[in-house]
Amino acid sequence: MKRERFSSRFGFIMISAGCAIGLGNVWKFPYMVGYNGGGAFVLMYLIFLAILGIPILTIEYAIGRGSQKSPTKMYNQLEPEGTKWHLHGYACLVGIYLLMMFYTTVAGWMLCYFVKMITGQMDGLDADGVGAAFGGLLASPSTMIVYMGIVVVVGFFICSFSLEKGLERVTKYIMVALLVLIFILAAYSLSLDGAKEGMNFYLKPDFGVMGEIGYGTVAIKAMSHAFFTLGLGVGSMAIFGSYINKDQSLLGESVSVTILDTLVAMVSGIVIFPACFTFGVEATSGPGLVFVTLPNIFNSMAGGKIFGCMFFAFMTCAAFSTVFAVFECIIACTMDLTGWTRKKTCLVSGIIMFVLSLPCLLGFNVLAGFQPLGEGSTVLDLEDFLLSNILLPIGATIFILFCTTKKGWGWDNFVREANSGKGFKIHPWMRGYISYVLPAIVMAVFVIGLITY
Repeated sequence: MKRERFSSRFGFIMISAGCAIGLGNVWKFPYMVGYNGGGAFVLMYLIFLAILGIPILTIEYAIGRGSQKSPTKMYNQLEPEGTKWHLHGYACLVGIYLLMMFYTTVAGWMLCYFVKMITGQMDGLDADGVGAAFGGLLASPSTMIVYMGIVVVVGFFICSFSLEKGLERVTKYIMVALLVLIFILAAYSLSLDGAKEGMNFYLKPDFGVMGEIGYGTVAIKAMSHAFFTLGLGVGSMAIFGSYINKDQSLLGESVSVTILDTLVAMVSGIVIFPACFTFGVEATSGPGLVFVTLPNIFNSMAGGKIFGCMFFAFMTCAAFSTVFAVFECIIACTMDLTGWTRKKTCLVSGIIMFVLSLPCLLGFNVLAGFQPLGEGSTVLDLEDFLLSNILLPIGATIFILFCTTKKGWGWDNFVREANSGKGFKIHPWMRGYISYVLPAIVMAVFVIGLITY
């Protein structure tokens, strides 16, 4: 079967960025900043994106483009005979499913809030009322099942068409729309009374607070979020490498996607934190931060209902851009393993995904007594911990070793693939860093983080 291709480089950049840009930027990033001391976490996050995110993203793209296969089969095309690297391909599929097991629930929250905004259910509520509305959503398993189900059905329906006619066509438009709207919201948020205090918390590093939380704790969370937001370590980016030609070097493409991803994350913080300090919402309020803070912004501004409807519509689209992209990875892996058609794969995978998503949403109500990581924790916290703190860093380390050791694909093959095309190149002086320093940093912070946790 002929490998599908993106119709343009723009489509590749938008879909790769769409996989990275989404709830990780506008939902998880702000509350991670709030939990971990503000500006110090942001600084660590940016450092990890530069020294870890870009080179590992380049490695994933190279493996994907070099193999022309999904994560479950990419090693089989490149590994030396008799080696067992391909076992990690199956772990990648597990990790991708694990990501979507909680991502579909949160995407459903976004869709639900769009409905709440457009039907006027949030009109006139004060900060306490907005908080109570989110609590009511979490307490209703039937409501969350409906919205999660819509996310799963729509996601696999779009992906059931061809790569170009489904995923690429839809994602390009919703990403452009989201970028325009988030800058409008940021400009408004900077005009609020608490903007100065909020921006100080957000961008001014306080290493004293970082020390109180624990340097190791903040470091591992910053690194794991860098992996999470770029989707590194489970092959979700490698699949898009398999869909592109050799016109552009992969380091340059990685830089472009990372810059776009980071830009949206940083601007989302500008939307959130001035509003937190203006409306008296705790910046450390956790996963519900976006669902409490933003409705307060909309209730305070002229035409707020219109902006609120638009924002949560495009937030839903941002969530869907990641859902589409990661579902595409699931589909490609399953098709490579089974030989099924795209439509049959979407049907079967959709049913599996729906069932696997249930524990996360039930963890806020029916299974609320199950607190796997201590008092107050949920199934979502467990799934996020397993993915972000274990599978992503270990997976990233395996990718690095595969591309830099003689018993894997090897440095020369990796560089040859990564440097094909015009753009930024991998240079010989980078070999020592990528081969030895990079995996050492990943594993050191990984181990410290587990001990600290």
